[in-house]
Amino acid sequence: MHPSAVPAARRPVARHALWALGGTLLFGVLLGLVASGWGPLTRLDQHWAGALHGYARRHTAWTASMQTLGDIDGPVTMRVLLFGAAAWLWAIRARTLASWAAVQGALGWALAIGLADAVGRNRPHFADPVAHAHGAAFPSGHAMASGITCAALVALVWPLAGRAGRIWAVGAAAAAVLAVGWSRIALGIHWPSDVLAGWLAAAALLGWATVAVELWRPGALARDFRRVDRRTRPRVQRVLARGTPTGNADEAGDEDGDDSADGSGGGSARRARGDRNSRDDGDDLDDPGGRDVPRGAADEAPVPRRRS
Repeated sequence: MHPSAVPAARRPVARHALWALGGTLLFGVLLGLVASGWGPLTRLDQHWAGALHGYARRHTAWTASMQTLGDIDGPVTMRVLLFGAAAWLWAIRARTLASWAAVQGALGWALAIGLADAVGRNRPHFADPVAHAHGAAFPSGHAMASGITCAALVALVWPLAGRAGRIWAVGAAAAAVLAVGWSRIALGIHWPSDVLAGWLAAAALLGWATVAVELWRPGALARDFRRVDRRTRPRVQRVLARGTPTGNADEAGDEDGDDSADGSGGGSARRARGDRNSRDDGDDLDDPGGRDVPRGAADEAPVPRRRS
């Protein structure tokens, strides 16, 4: 291996390791504050939980919407989405990427249960609760599941999307994660620090899982992303082309059709710009005598003409 390729190969591992280490350290700090009963954090949790519970009691429609949101975006839905993506990746032979997604879903499930049992934090208690949940509070399983699934799906979309697609993907994922976390606090089921702990645990798990895969099979994730790109991009382009109105296609081809009357065809202009995707638009070339040259004849040696 060329020496200059070694730092480039290690760069993704170092970046993901820093991400995982940061999430783990922040989660550990928050866990220590919760376990020690740190006053400022306890007061913040109680203030937010009490205020939102009072609002939920006065606004039944708001409470019903939060309950519906929690049911739709619950851990079961998130894990179905993630395991469904893993099954599709496995079907198209992106096996490493499929394993990466499936392992995160399974580990997230086990880690949420294990941490909740180990910490054993009580949930908020109200005399007139608007919702009920079982088990310990720390960390929030809903927040953790949504964080893992949405981040993993964004990671799958990121190499395949353009700038606009990435912005939409990140925005939609962030909105879903924030909405799920907010619904757990608004219903009085979790403290705010429980939701924050779920997000931090999800970040740590995503980072460590990626580091493990990169160390196990270096470069395999990147190769699977390229495989997904080869499998999906032609289909997406066909769908987009099929759904494009005829008028728009004619407008896009004005330079190819309308401008050809003055002898400057759009296919030749695109060939001058080096567009490899416009070969079908420039199949016919004009020879100096005004006759059409058959396809492929442009590459043959010119035949001298006999003058009369």
